[in-house]
Amino acid sequence: MYKLVIQGGNALHGTIRAAGSKNSSLPILFASILADGPITLTNTPHLSDVSTTLRLLMDMGAEFILESNNDLFVDSSKLTSLVADYNLVKTMRASILVLGPMLAKYGEAKVSLPGGCAIGTRPVNLHLKALEELGATIEVKNGYIYAQADALIGTDIYFDQVTVTATENVIMAATLAKGTTTIHNAAQEPEISDLCNCLNTMGAKISNIGTSTLTIEGVKSLSGVKYSVCPDRIEAGTYLVAAAITGGSITIKNMRHQSMRATLGKLIEIGADIKTENNSITLDMKGRRPKAVNIKTSTYPNFPTDMQAQFTALNTIADGHSSITETIFENRFMHIPELSRMGADLTLEGNTVLCKGVKSLTGAHLMATDLRASASLVLAGLAAKGTTTIERVYHLDRGYETIEEKLKLLGAQIERVQD
Repeated sequence: MYKLVIQGGNALHGTIRAAGSKNSSLPILFASILADGPITLTNTPHLSDVSTTLRLLMDMGAEFILESNNDLFVDSSKLTSLVADYNLVKTMRASILVLGPMLAKYGEAKVSLPGGCAIGTRPVNLHLKALEELGATIEVKNGYIYAQADALIGTDIYFDQVTVTATENVIMAATLAKGTTTIHNAAQEPEISDLCNCLNTMGAKISNIGTSTLTIEGVKSLSGVKYSVCPDRIEAGTYLVAAAITGGSITIKNMRHQSMRATLGKLIEIGADIKTENNSITLDMKGRRPKAVNIKTSTYPNFPTDMQAQFTALNTIADGHSSITETIFENRFMHIPELSRMGADLTLEGNTVLCKGVKSLTGAHLMATDLRASASLVLAGLAAKGTTTIERVYHLDRGYETIEEKLKLLGAQIERVQD
């Protein structure tokens, strides 16, 4: 098992390129099931979650090739198994996204319940209710979802709450349904727009993309395509915070700043100079200590839950008092005890953390618990005095492409070592 060892105190400076989005790549890979031919994805990140998705598709009969130019060729057009087994589904919540495409293309699916995870339960009832409204018969037994439909029929879907993965599942199922489906209160994340744009390139008819009311006119079939995955706004935001927490400066290339308005707004509020161009973002702290900012997570286009932990780390060394309120997941503060071990002044009250900024953190031996919490510990280690060691870095590999190598390019002293 690997761990990261960080010698803190270096201001980060330099230029890096944003990787492709994890949260776009996974649903698009599952959408390959809908196509009658292979798809080729460019700008796909090298992440363990992508590898898990490919293993799951392979178990069901798909084939893939990582080409020499890093294009990913995937042929899921002729599955030989319609079972998504527990052994892989349990490792990645997004595996539930196999349900809608299999049901639409083959009329049946058996998918393991993903269960809970470290940051919250994220139940699948919204997925199942919406698919039943499209005409599916669904039974849950022995830890599996059994779904069957002679034909999916377009209808109006009303979500009681905004849900990213259920929106994605219904979009994919509706592309091959008979008639028109309208999704009300749909999630509006850029990654959902990316999925819709990819599906339209495949021959789907999805309109009102980027709004809370999506309309999908069913088609008889979808074709294989070549498609470039959008940049990862959460990865980019994490590196911007890394520069901010160390008083440095950074330029991120291959990044669409329009998808990051909430994050960039908070970075401006902490005192960072931000410059945006067509495909790049530049942040410069000019050696200044950040100012404390209040954070409240919400659905897009508001402040993303996936950036909460990183800004919590930033607030620990900021000038002033702040509150961080988490409204999306019920257990997304597991980084708080670890940051406190580094000298952070944090008080947890329900779903809010009260923070009093300290002038500096001290390196410590830390344990990562989930993807974004792990990122916050890395950021804190970069700013801390002394050595920080972070165990269980496999969490980071789910969402960050060689994070230590990119940080080294910016001047960080960080190494991945084996126990």
